Amino acid sequence: MKTFRVLIIDDDRMMRESLVDLFEAAGWATKALARATDVERWVTQFSPDVILSDVRMPEMSGLELLQSLGSTPPVVLISAHGDIPMAVEAMNQGAYSFVEKPYDPKRLLLILSHAADQHQMRESNQRLRERLKQLSGLDRVLIGQTPEMTRLRDMIAMLAGNDASVLIRGETGTGKDLSARTLHDISDRCDGPYIAVNAAQFSADQLPLVARNAAGGTLFLDEICACPEEIQPMLLRLIENKEILETGQGVPERIDLRVISATNQDTDAAVREGRLRQDLLYRLDGFSLQLPPLRARRDDIALLASRFLQEFAQQYAIQPPELTEADLATLIAHDWPGNVRELRNVAERRVMMAQQGLGSMSDAISGVGIDVIARPGLREAVAAFERQMIGKAIQLHEGRMEDVATALGIGRRTLNEKIVKLGLDKDALL
Repeated sequence: MKTFRVLIIDDDRMMRESLVDLFEAAGWATKALARATDVERWVTQFSPDVILSDVRMPEMSGLELLQSLGSTPPVVLISAHGDIPMAVEAMNQGAYSFVEKPYDPKRLLLILSHAADQHQMRESNQRLRERLKQLSGLDRVLIGQTPEMTRLRDMIAMLAGNDASVLIRGETGTGKDLSARTLHDISDRCDGPYIAVNAAQFSADQLPLVARNAAGGTLFLDEICACPEEIQPMLLRLIENKEILETGQGVPERIDLRVISATNQDTDAAVREGRLRQDLLYRLDGFSLQLPPLRARRDDIALLASRFLQEFAQQYAIQPPELTEADLATLIAHDWPGNVRELRNVAERRVMMAQQGLGSMSDAISGVGIDVIARPGLREAVAAFERQMIGKAIQLHEGRMEDVATALGIGRRTLNEKIVKLGLDKDALL
């Protein structure tokens, strides 16, 4: 049985004692105050699931208390002088409910029980979301600080505790595969396999094998609107009954898995045109995730570009190129038809140019100078390869140079000479 905590505020001593007796008899933990002025301290110390407050009190009224606290924890107001306008005002300001004195004990307990139960569920869900974020590093995987990305991370964290099918919608390059993989990684199926397939290139004889490989884990079906017609009944059965039935097989085979699908197309149009079964769409679309295009979250572009430049700079063992004001203006002005994938490719081109001391973000977007970089001479190619190999070895062995030299099969002195010759910055790599 749940234990609820109620904070009671009433300037009438007999009323406070009566309310305390009522709630303690029902198994509640109680704290009673004669004034509302010290409530914030007791909200922190007592952590009530619900507050029951009189309306007319000296120094601070119940309505003023409601304004100062908001609706968390929920506030139920009680008054012997209540009228309809006061009740309406209280509800408009965020009160959970309004009760008139003399009160019906059973009704009062029922109202506060509902309020406390909802508060505990909200708090539990919030703790779960925060814990999942900490465990999975959602903000480091799904990068962005805009409201759109915050909502996406919250939705993925919520869906992690749910085994229903999920349909991810979004333009090409918005991160549908990454979102599906992240959802798998923080779910209860994280120890199981994650199998990603292109539904457009799927055949009926492949489905049973793929489903068996994904058993206990997650099956990700990309481009679901292009799924061949003959496979759709099999998918419907797999999602609806968690079983497959091969041709000539007498008894269906049970397979426990979660299906996540994705598309960059209009699913309703696919149904109207007969490319996607309506009943299959219903099963696929247990929950929906809509990924925003990059142009709809321009405030994240600089953050993403910086992260990608650092990532590729480490890979190519150079200092990340600086983002100038001109670079930032170019990034913000670009429409990014290829979304985050395009930005990532642009960042890699910019780092490749920086290896040669060339380029800007404008050049990386337009492709100017790429031909020069793509066809280096033998000496430059060898130097680039050595720079990359040594840089990765330094990172792998956390800067222990003896281990780095051993792993590369060269002497320590030779390693030092190459580091100087190639212009590697050991500190920047660690």
